[in-house]
Amino acid sequence: MITVETLTFNPYQENTYLLYDDKKNCIIIDPGMHDYQEEQALKSFIETNDLRPQILLNTHCHIDHVLGNHFVHEIWGLKPLFHEGEIPVLIAVQNYAPQMGFRYEPSPIPESFLVDRQQIELGEITLKCILAPGHSPAHLCFYSPQQDFLIGGDVLFRNSIGRTDLPGGNHDVLLNSIKNRIYTLPENTTVYPGHGPSTTIAFEKETNPFIRE
Repeated sequence: MITVETLTFNPYQENTYLLYDDKKNCIIIDPGMHDYQEEQALKSFIETNDLRPQILLNTHCHIDHVLGNHFVHEIWGLKPLFHEGEIPVLIAVQNYAPQMGFRYEPSPIPESFLVDRQQIELGEITLKCILAPGHSPAHLCFYSPQQDFLIGGDVLFRNSIGRTDLPGGNHDVLLNSIKNRIYTLPENTTVYPGHGPSTTIAFEKETNPFIRE
């Protein structure tokens, strides 16, 4: 049984996810902590629940999703894993973070990179990488075939979609990603987005005003 815990951080109200199994194996996805209090909130949850973080994933590398990469590396020794196409996005963060008022300690660079359709396995957790660009150049979503949930980053939201006016964004590419890579998942799939409440594939197919089947 995989538990999905949502912790919401930073002024962008970004959803940081902890996935863990019955043996306390833990994957951290998109750590967005931007100050000491938020860092301690993550650390406290992990320690209180006796979790063992062993993998750090980024769906993509916009500032609000990578602010906590350095802290996770410092405390648990984990380097992030993401698609190689996100490297320019990550490098840009250290240039614009101070202008936005963020204290940003640069993220470690991965020793290897994830690719489309790659499987990530940890204990009872299996995640399939789904390349879904458009919001960012090489955005990945992480799908659990065991429990039909998707860690979707900033691709699909409840009744909305990711913005495409940031560098590397492309509206048509995003719509194509949703239609051909996300909407093809089982309709009962729960989508855990990078911001806001969870949703399902079926609900978005019926009600999302930006992309309909």
